[in-house]
Amino acid sequence: MHQGDITIDKISKIEGTAALKVTIEGRRVKDLKFIIQDYRRFYTEAVKGKPFIAAPSFLSRICGTCSVAHLFAALEAIEKSQGIENTEQTKVLRRLAYDALMIRDHALHLYFFVLPDLLGIDSILDISDDHNDPAHILLHDSFDIKRIGTDLSNEVIGAAIHAPYPTVGGFLKLPNQTNFTSLISRLEEIRPKVLRGINLFAEWDEVLVRNSDYLALRNDERFEFIEGEVVNSNGKRVPEEQFHDFLKSVVIPYSHAEGYVFSDTHEDYLVGSLARLNLNSDKLHPRTKGSMAGFIKIFPSNNIYHNNVAQAIEILHCVDEAIDIMQSIVIREEKPIRKPPQAGRGVGVIEAPRGILYHMAEIDGTGMITDYDVIVPTAQNQINIENDLKKFFNENLHKKQEDLKFEAEKIIRTYDPCMSCATNFLTIEWIEE
Repeated sequence: MHQGDITIDKISKIEGTAALKVTIEGRRVKDLKFIIQDYRRFYTEAVKGKPFIAAPSFLSRICGTCSVAHLFAALEAIEKSQGIENTEQTKVLRRLAYDALMIRDHALHLYFFVLPDLLGIDSILDISDDHNDPAHILLHDSFDIKRIGTDLSNEVIGAAIHAPYPTVGGFLKLPNQTNFTSLISRLEEIRPKVLRGINLFAEWDEVLVRNSDYLALRNDERFEFIEGEVVNSNGKRVPEEQFHDFLKSVVIPYSHAEGYVFSDTHEDYLVGSLARLNLNSDKLHPRTKGSMAGFIKIFPSNNIYHNNVAQAIEILHCVDEAIDIMQSIVIREEKPIRKPPQAGRGVGVIEAPRGILYHMAEIDGTGMITDYDVIVPTAQNQINIENDLKKFFNENLHKKQEDLKFEAEKIIRTYDPCMSCATNFLTIEWIEE
């Protein structure tokens, strides 16, 4: 192909709406635009002037798929602004709830969005009804994996989406520990199914290698999604409250989301499961490491398709950690920590399924929110996605246009982007005369 345009108006099997426009001239990519099309939404503006106690539940509506991530990031930001230090029980139960989120969310992406690419079919609806077909077995594995993730969320936080139990300073209702026995048994039952999935995605021979900086939370005690410092590939550590200071936003005029580069390098960076495994594989659960010794050697990796393997391994880690927590915890009745409201600023940085999620809350002395900011993983990955696509097209312009479109969609899907999350920013200039 010497010149022409390649356009994908709607990319399938991703969360939200996106498009891709590529202009080819002289055997090179002249222009490439990865366009996030979901309309901007006004959560961070609408929450201003609201009492902080109500904000986390409201902000969890930013995303239906990973609302627990936004809920917990908002809780952390508000709790820090108020000087609230949660009990160890609250911290452990939030980790357990987060394991449930990762199990459910990663299974959705891997089996419903990526598996059709791996099998060379259009969607899971094309999978055979033959119970002996390996693809049929894998699909039903995913149903069982997602179901236990949902049921575990229901027990610990009241729902898998827009959970009602977590609140500022603790929980409004604690889980019934007598139900943990059956959940532990079911987690043990799905473990071989999770291992089967890891083998499948690890053996997929798709490759797109590009050197990139990686950012993820790092906790020196364990593999963590909630507590830690942000680290990058060079070992630089950034405390959560300073994370925003190390980002430089990039206006992308054709997209409904901002992009970001890391201010130290002024280069794009990648967040998500691949970043977490590249920087934290040594901290995976011991049982997970024992089962995955061969596959963990894959990391660190610069092959973007290994993001799928990383997600599959994280499912296993969360299964093993959830079993440990439920076997060891003794739940005691306790009320949420309450303090008189104070003026303050708090930052919550956690690992959403797709990568680092940032919430910042400023509260006045009456407990009302005066300012709020959210930075989501897909916005941080947008420039990286574009650069990966440019590399792919420049190296494969000899292929047919339809093949290029299909391969480009596969690359985008492997990032597991969430477009509806990425549109959550708004800058308003008020002019009064």
